[in-house]
Amino acid sequence: MHLVFVGRVIGNLLQPELEELIRERKFNELREILCEFPVMDLAEIFTDISPGDEAVLLRILPHKVAADVFDHLGLDDQEKMLHALGNEEVALILNDLPPDDRTALLEEMPAAATQKLLNLLSAEERKIAVDLLGYPKDSIGRRMTPEYVAIQKNWTVQDVLAHLRKVGREREMLNQMYVVDEHGHLVAMARLRDVVVSDPSTPVASMLIEEVFSLHATDDQEAAVTAFKKYDQTMLPVLNSQHILVGVVTVDDVLDVAEKETTEDIQKMGGMEALDAPYLKIGLFSMIKKRAGWLAVLFVGEMLTATAMGYFESELEKALVLSLFVPLIISSGGNSGSQATSLVIRAMAVRDVRLRDWWKVMRREVMAGFSLGCVLALIGLMRILLWPNREKVYGQHYVLVAITVASSLIGVVMFGSLAGAMLPFLLKRLGFDPAVSSAPFVATLVDVTGLIIYFSIAYQILHGTLL
Repeated sequence: MHLVFVGRVIGNLLQPELEELIRERKFNELREILCEFPVMDLAEIFTDISPGDEAVLLRILPHKVAADVFDHLGLDDQEKMLHALGNEEVALILNDLPPDDRTALLEEMPAAATQKLLNLLSAEERKIAVDLLGYPKDSIGRRMTPEYVAIQKNWTVQDVLAHLRKVGREREMLNQMYVVDEHGHLVAMARLRDVVVSDPSTPVASMLIEEVFSLHATDDQEAAVTAFKKYDQTMLPVLNSQHILVGVVTVDDVLDVAEKETTEDIQKMGGMEALDAPYLKIGLFSMIKKRAGWLAVLFVGEMLTATAMGYFESELEKALVLSLFVPLIISSGGNSGSQATSLVIRAMAVRDVRLRDWWKVMRREVMAGFSLGCVLALIGLMRILLWPNREKVYGQHYVLVAITVASSLIGVVMFGSLAGAMLPFLLKRLGFDPAVSSAPFVATLVDVTGLIIYFSIAYQILHGTLL
């Protein structure tokens, strides 16, 4: 417990000491200090120091520990580390990295750098790396590892245990073993727990699980996230187009994919393009470029609000009191639309709502929008009718003004809820990412229509009095 706590604050407590030992070249003392910490805490230590010092510390660690620490660093830190290390150290680390983690690193690097790193791999590891990189970007094939345990149906428990002793150290996970036929097709699976507790003479065929859930290597990575949630597994087999077992995907890799996809969706819902790197790591120009496009689109959209205001200029001149409630009306519609679009986008992301459910969603949002509009309308009515000096502030027709504001709130909130809920369905149907229908985009759309609704209702109610 003490080491875990110290590991979390090591950047503040031991960084000066580590840097001093590096300058004094006291490598034996450094090794003794670092080897006291778990791998995860060592990775935190490495992120708090310069890439040059990282390379020094990595060189003095035992080879296996160094590879494990490198595996737990972020992609950006890994790239910096590779530039600081010599070819010999890079080759040792890359050959020891799990194939799926190595693929994640190589695909983020420029083509020339990737080719250079591939040349540092052994022939066997190079073939594995090239095969994985050959799958489409963002496919399950890029996240799988070929390090799985394959057994035969005619084996006994004793045969399986002997096989595990032979290959187990090279495999990422052993809790599930897969039975394949002579052509490599997936037939069934067996659990390590069942093997361990069985008599050595027990045939494997007696403990097989015939129903095996699998993924295809060319499927999108989001399919793996859905599959792991649905089947509640820690590892799933991956098949190629000929239904031959080519690898496995583990839950830790899928969690990384889920985090990335969620981050992208949240960024898009904020009214911008998804960033290609962590916030503090992406270049300022790149971040401005990602944000400027959508911000310009939203700005042009808001110009339509000024156009709508100009169209109703004569009404505003006759009944200046109407302008007092413009911010209230359009913000209420934008807020209701933002709520609806956020709920629907998230429901789509977790598969609670599908395209065929659009009619159900529309009915719910119409009823919800009407109810929410009535709540705001009641507050608006009370705000005007019970306000001190209401005749002086809102004029002698303040009751009609209150009815206008209340009716407009109901209409605008209903429209905002309906637009916010239906826009993700429309984009999904057209093949676009529903997250693009961000809250700012919906709010801008509802701002313009909200003004039209407001002044149209005002003309009908106030015609012959204020208008």
